[in-house]
Amino acid sequence: MSALLSILSSLLVGLVLVFAPWTSIWESNWLLQPWPALRGALLSGFARGAVTGLGLVNLVIALSDVYLRLSRAPRRG
Repeated sequence: MSALLSILSSLLVGLVLVFAPWTSIWESNWLLQPWPALRGALLSGFARGAVTGLGLVNLVIALSDVYLRLSRAPRRG
């Protein structure tokens, strides 16, 4: 059960990190209103690409975990 939760959480975090920087949610972050310089840096393409890259790393980790668990599973039949 814990393996399933680990895989599911990695998949969800990966998907959010891949898609969130390119949506309006990323641009309308009210937490960054007091710091316009930081807001400008996080709205740059470099920062968005870095966050997307972290999301892709999470997706690869989750998919490799699924593959490893399925390859180690005992075969029935």
